[in-house]
Amino acid sequence: MNTNTGNLTEKVSVNINTTTLAAIDLLIDNGHYFNRSDFINQALREAIARNEANIQRASEESGKKLESGYWFMGVSRLTGPEVDEILRSGKPRSITGYGVLSIDPNIPAEKVFAAISGINIRGKVSCAPEVREHYNL
Repeated sequence: MNTNTGNLTEKVSVNINTTTLAAIDLLIDNGHYFNRSDFINQALREAIARNEANIQRASEESGKKLESGYWFMGVSRLTGPEVDEILRSGKPRSITGYGVLSIDPNIPAEKVFAAISGINIRGKVSCAPEVREHYNL
């Protein structure tokens, strides 16, 4: 499967107490950050960087847990040739991941159903409506 870390965004809502928000606004007003989103995104990037070893370890462990499947983090795309390859192998796969999964809408749904035994994504899935319904996405 094609995997990359494209520049996709998703809106997230968080509750922040007024004291913390006041401190953020003060930093913004003094030119340290462009806006609240800039501050929050920078804080998240720094937290992820501090936890890189934990993320790597969890990624490796998650991938090892799958007996007959595919695991990803980021953005992944399932294409027609990949479905054909899975079908030729005679071993349906499951897909598990964190991020965005895009299944080519031009792949006949029956081929997807025959090739993919299950889909479990923490994030977004872009696919044909019948595929979405079949896998309860």
